[in-house]
Amino acid sequence: MRRTLIGVAALATIAAASLTPANAADPQIGINVVLKQDISAAVVKDLSRFGTVNDQYPDIDGVTMKVPSSALTKIRGLKYVAAANKDAKRVGKPVPSSPFEDTANGITTWNLDQIDVSEQGNPDQRTVAQTGAGVYVAVIDTGLVSSWRYYFGESRIASQYGIAFGGGGGDKGTVSTQPNKWSTDQNSHGTHVTSTILGYNLNGTPVGGVAPQSTVIPVKVLNQNGSGQSSAVAAGIMYVADLKASGKLGSAPVVINMSLGGPDLDAMEKAALDYAISKGVLIVAAAGNEGTAGMGYPGAYAPVISVAATGWTGEWQPGADGNPSNWWNADDVPDPTSAADTYITDFSSRQLSGQQLDLAAPGSWVVGPYQTNGQTSYYFLGGTSMASPHVAGAVALMLQKNHGLTQAQAETALKSSATPLPGGCRTVLTGPGGPTTQYCWETGSDTAEATGAGILNVPAALAATR
Repeated sequence: MRRTLIGVAALATIAAASLTPANAADPQIGINVVLKQDISAAVVKDLSRFGTVNDQYPDIDGVTMKVPSSALTKIRGLKYVAAANKDAKRVGKPVPSSPFEDTANGITTWNLDQIDVSEQGNPDQRTVAQTGAGVYVAVIDTGLVSSWRYYFGESRIASQYGIAFGGGGGDKGTVSTQPNKWSTDQNSHGTHVTSTILGYNLNGTPVGGVAPQSTVIPVKVLNQNGSGQSSAVAAGIMYVADLKASGKLGSAPVVINMSLGGPDLDAMEKAALDYAISKGVLIVAAAGNEGTAGMGYPGAYAPVISVAATGWTGEWQPGADGNPSNWWNADDVPDPTSAADTYITDFSSRQLSGQQLDLAAPGSWVVGPYQTNGQTSYYFLGGTSMASPHVAGAVALMLQKNHGLTQAQAETALKSSATPLPGGCRTVLTGPGGPTTQYCWETGSDTAEATGAGILNVPAALAATR
């Protein structure tokens, strides 16, 4: 049911050379060159002094090349060159940028109301002072769709640090970086995840996010099918950790969201997680969508803050206005965070022996950008993939309050402040007009297997942050 967690395959060795260019100060770039004369063997030979001549287009006297970036100016100065420039990116159906810089004053959705980060009303209001300003959230996922500026605007995405890692998996070769591929995702998973953290532009209306003034670093490690290799994931984690450790981000705190997972703890991934935490990066991950079959990794790895998925009993119910279709942004979730109005989804992974589940957050019927057929569009998605960014956003708020917060301190604050969710059953609608279904989860001493410490409570977590 509504499964969106991404699978990650087993370990493949990372080739260090593939992660660090041989000359990072003078990177290789693709360029297009138009000549003042016909293409000749002599011209091609002369151009080859600067790099590799790839394709030739005699009808327009043009060639493509791969050269060190410093060679571009020299090539432009050649007497037989009419023009030369870096190969420019093009995307279909350009869209305008978002009309607002952040969604701090955006409308409240049920999932933000459930964790008490904002309150449905007239007008909707944010209930906490923190916005995530000055904090980086690295979303290690599928990257962003090419129309990301329409959903998020320019200032909320750290495009200068955006990156993609691909390959791995034995027959697919070593892990390599793929410049700019992070911004041409066709899957939309990472875009939807990012929208929970930042909020988004809904055709001119700002929809609130958990940390609307944080800055997202998009790190693509999953391909257009939404899958990838553990080696690429590890490379992405280390990339973020090195950004933090190098001082490139200044003194800004960093949290990673990982809405992905697989059935086994990967040695390379584990080492990368430990490395990132040692550098002061905080890490949140989805618990998995395998129900009683157990949690996925890296979420199940104890040092990681792992997140199960909750829903709201008011889903698809008519609110005060009698409209069952606008429940997601027009109806009020009881406050403070109410266990009686919350349930654990059937797909949310339960904790097995040797695994650790920390807490739960909204992961059922979460609305966000999800693009199909190249058109800007929005969809309900469900999964612990949707739950995890609620907690990552909350950690960004906590880091804004205390830049020195450690992974262990953040986990303690989140769990000690969570609203307990005793085991039981809830009957809810499964879509517009029904039918209803009953969701049940563990009772007694086994409650933590499904809920961890309980439901994320953002104001309480901030109060517990010292």
